[in-house]
Amino acid sequence: MEVFDWQAWVILPLLVFTARLIDVALGTVRIIFTSRGKKHLAPLLGFVEVFIWVSIIAQITRGTNNVIAYLAYAAGFAAGNYLGMYIEDKLAIGTLVVRAIVPEEISGALAKALKEKGLGVTSVSGMGSHGPVKLIYTVVMRKELTMAANAIRSVHPNAFFTVEELRSAEHGIFTPASQSVTPFGMLAKRKSK
Repeated sequence: MEVFDWQAWVILPLLVFTARLIDVALGTVRIIFTSRGKKHLAPLLGFVEVFIWVSIIAQITRGTNNVIAYLAYAAGFAAGNYLGMYIEDKLAIGTLVVRAIVPEEISGALAKALKEKGLGVTSVSGMGSHGPVKLIYTVVMRKELTMAANAIRSVHPNAFFTVEELRSAEHGIFTPASQSVTPFGMLAKRKSK
């Protein structure tokens, strides 16, 4: 009678899954940090990520016929992507440009609502398909996006607005607690009104 090998068929796959989950989550966060200019944190995450990956591969190659470990590796990869995106979403790192396009007659009320939230506002006249419009721009940190979107909706519930990633911003009117790192590594303290 053959004895069930807990080490090979249960413990190793669980270790592989957990390590791959952490490895890929770190990799996902590292890629996001790299794209957002966090040049000092990304290499550290990369070191830990690769160290975990090499350790996992060493364990899997010892049990080359362990299909459960392979499945755990793939499942850890999938779950790690999800976990990495979840972590990044909770960290809310980054600066955004919010652009609202509203009828000209309510643009003043929208600008006022955004300014009351401590946000800087720039407006530009334009022509929409139904007549004159104003393009209202504001720059916010990702964690401030909900506040800005709610301010827009409170003035014009059907306002069309877009949100885009911003690499850096300097010398504007920003909420007091916000800061932004420029591509050149200088810290640009955001000024309050």
